[in-house]
Amino acid sequence: MNASWSKWAPMPLRLVLGIGFLYHGLPKFTGGGHDGFVGMLQMIGVPAPGITAWLVTVAEVLGGLALILGAYTTVVAAVLIVEMVVAMFTVHWSAGFNFLNITGMTEQGLQFGLPGWEVNLLYIAGLAALMLRGPTHLSVDAMLAAKKGGGAGGGF
Repeated sequence: MNASWSKWAPMPLRLVLGIGFLYHGLPKFTGGGHDGFVGMLQMIGVPAPGITAWLVTVAEVLGGLALILGAYTTVVAAVLIVEMVVAMFTVHWSAGFNFLNITGMTEQGLQFGLPGWEVNLLYIAGLAALMLRGPTHLSVDAMLAAKKGGGAGGGF
């Protein structure tokens, strides 16, 4: 790959992961979505489901925005990795690896069960890659690193 283009490599990863966390986090702010999430956490035995639901929601929404902006990426990625590991073992593990869990077929078509933990691993791998990379091109992290005089690896 041309070195001038390599600085752009983390950009799609940051954007897709950030959008993914926003997509899953924003509905948890609304009444029905939030109440349903609290109920699900309570059903699987998560302690303090009301508080936990808010913590997860805030982590996903603010974390998604931070990833898109490339802000505090290392810290945000670490928090989201913890969330993904917990979700993988408490929610998705029993469904197996495959993200598509086909449980049957009806006249209306395929019936799907709970997704497996494959997608959790993909999120974890993407977040780990961003953590290992450091500040990326066109990011708040790169801008802050440049202001501190530490270069930024990717520049702003």
